[in-house]
Amino acid sequence: MKHIIEAQTPAAAPAVKWLLVDEESVGQRLDNFLMRHLKGVPKTHIYRIIRSGEVRINKGRASADSRVEAGDQVRLPPVRVSEKVIEKALHPAPGREFPVLLEDDFLLAIDKPSGVAVHGGSGVSFGVIEQLRQARPQAKLLELVHRLDRDTSGILLVAKKRSALKHLQDQFRERETGKTYLALVKGEWPAKLKVIDQPLLKFLLPGQEGQDGERRVRVTTPDDPDGMRSITLVKVAQRWAGATLLEVTIKTGRTHQIRVHLSAQGHPIAGDDKYGDFEWNRQLQKLESKGLKRMFLHAWRLQFNHPGTAERVALQADLPPELKAYLDHVT
Repeated sequence: MKHIIEAQTPAAAPAVKWLLVDEESVGQRLDNFLMRHLKGVPKTHIYRIIRSGEVRINKGRASADSRVEAGDQVRLPPVRVSEKVIEKALHPAPGREFPVLLEDDFLLAIDKPSGVAVHGGSGVSFGVIEQLRQARPQAKLLELVHRLDRDTSGILLVAKKRSALKHLQDQFRERETGKTYLALVKGEWPAKLKVIDQPLLKFLLPGQEGQDGERRVRVTTPDDPDGMRSITLVKVAQRWAGATLLEVTIKTGRTHQIRVHLSAQGHPIAGDDKYGDFEWNRQLQKLESKGLKRMFLHAWRLQFNHPGTAERVALQADLPPELKAYLDHVT
């Protein structure tokens, strides 16, 4: 009997590539341009090949902060991608569309459901942006303009042009957007407490076996050099026995800002599994079929200047059915 041995074809060795800079990439820094095209290659390696002169623009050496222009030829040296990137290519995120609030040639505004991360990473294989890209293979560009926590629902902006991405992110950075959330908190919110101006500090919980633990945020003192000034505006929308529905507008977009600011005032958000009242959360979950199974934080309204027309845009995403049902049950 003959034994048939199937030879494994070795993977082709990486080769030099030349990329033509298109209109969408005009004005982008070289390091950012490379990170977009060399997915899975560590940032340290990208900066190394730039410094060594292996990356060239129109056959000339360039620095990380060089700006690329339309028609430039960018030389990419042979690089190997990580096993994680290869695995993602073999098992891509499932394509998924989300409820659309606004869409044109510049941007896409969706109503993100709770429980879905906006992007993959930190133990999450994929998120909204990976699923959108898979569902829309013809799209030239889909990039997150900002972020929402995994358990927060509501308005999320995605740019469809590089120019729109920069324009919108500049507005978020310069606090030119209006972002208002709906949050249900424990207890009776004080009517006079309308502004929270407390700096926030990021830290890591202790990890196991020398590894970093989970990221957390806490209120710190005004004189803390590592604290980031954070401003939250609060308006009471409705009161119930033992709980208050708030309209919360953030003037700064810090990580977990609303959750930490409200909790630090003694009024944690219902269902918050990081900064909440865990015993209260358990009680809320037990309310028969209408129990609260998620955090009650929803990105409700968003205002911004349109990157194409400069007109002021006002979007609203109504409370999702599960939060409406919960409020109907407790009122």
